[in-house]
Amino acid sequence: MKIVHTADWHIGKRLHKHHLYQDFDCFLDWFCQFIITEEVQVILISGDIFDLANPSAEARQQYYNALVRLNQLHCTVIITGGNHDSPTMLNAPKDLLKSLDVHVIGCMPESLEEVLIPLYENGEIKHIIAAIPYLRDSDLYKASQGTSYDEKLEAMREGIAQVYQEVAEIAAMTYPGIPCIAMGHLFAAGVTTSDSERDIQIGNKALFNALHFDTHYSYMALGHIHKPQQVKSTIPTYYSGSPLALSFSEREDNKRILLLDTNNGWEPRSIEIPKIRKLLHIKGNRAEIEKQLTSLEKETLLPCLLEVTLIEESYNTEKIIEFQNYIEHFRSDDFIIVKDRVQFKNMPNTLSEVFGTETRIEDLTPDEVFLSLLEQDDMKSELKDKLLLSFHEILESLEI
Repeated sequence: MKIVHTADWHIGKRLHKHHLYQDFDCFLDWFCQFIITEEVQVILISGDIFDLANPSAEARQQYYNALVRLNQLHCTVIITGGNHDSPTMLNAPKDLLKSLDVHVIGCMPESLEEVLIPLYENGEIKHIIAAIPYLRDSDLYKASQGTSYDEKLEAMREGIAQVYQEVAEIAAMTYPGIPCIAMGHLFAAGVTTSDSERDIQIGNKALFNALHFDTHYSYMALGHIHKPQQVKSTIPTYYSGSPLALSFSEREDNKRILLLDTNNGWEPRSIEIPKIRKLLHIKGNRAEIEKQLTSLEKETLLPCLLEVTLIEESYNTEKIIEFQNYIEHFRSDDFIIVKDRVQFKNMPNTLSEVFGTETRIEDLTPDEVFLSLLEQDDMKSELKDKLLLSFHEILESLEI
């Protein structure tokens, strides 16, 4: 049986206010063609279907369109909720979707047996999927008796292990001798993260040791970590990673899906997803940035997204204004600047450096702080006057 493991679709994601709807559409086109070519029978999506708990109408439409297209390929689709997903929203149409061979487990049900989904081939049960979603504190109440911070963290780890162990025991008892694949959405110890993962379970401190996964499972299909990687464990345990780059920290990642052919064992084949859109970070002084921008060449289907950082030696307001004006008027069909910022190598960063060691911030007026900043800046006097006037207008509007 051929099974695809993917996760962290984050439909509706915006990268610095730039929507990635087109990116997801391109991924889905490629994904559907891959399903056809490889004759895939089952698709596992391990959490974070959406980027927001209350996704936009367009994001929901993309989700349902994707399910319709996958259903037309005669695949069984199994979806679990992630920490970004609303369990209520995911579960709402689950009975309707089940008629389309789409199984949704948005949150842990009261009966653990409900997470076990049998996979049939020629009328016989070949495999069992333990579709375990993201485990919230309420799912781990049996182990949440600790009172201190460290005790609560340890209780969460024990609670996660207990859930997976109990589900494994039920699977072994209900479907003896049938291989079981577990899905999960959690933060395993030792993985490499990126900027786009949001903290879970007390700031990601409740790291789960994958060595504690029950050996009844033949394979662990994990989600939550966006960088594709294998996790050290006694059984094959993998993060498929996200199909799209969701932050600039992921710009060098080779995105992938994982393909299991259970006739050949439990080690998956990594399938690289073609680069849909390139992300670039450009930095330097004004001349260096302009040179880099003019020499760029489009390499992907969709326009490249850019982060641009101006680096100057000393603070200078005029250079900031000129740079922002340049960014504002930058136009290209193939390159889009989605974030810009300015850094100065030499800039006082403490109150004592500006006003002296005896000065306290509460002793200063807003005027004094702003004037001191202007005095350090080598700008034209008429620009200083304009800035000071604007500053006073802001102060008056705030009634300071």
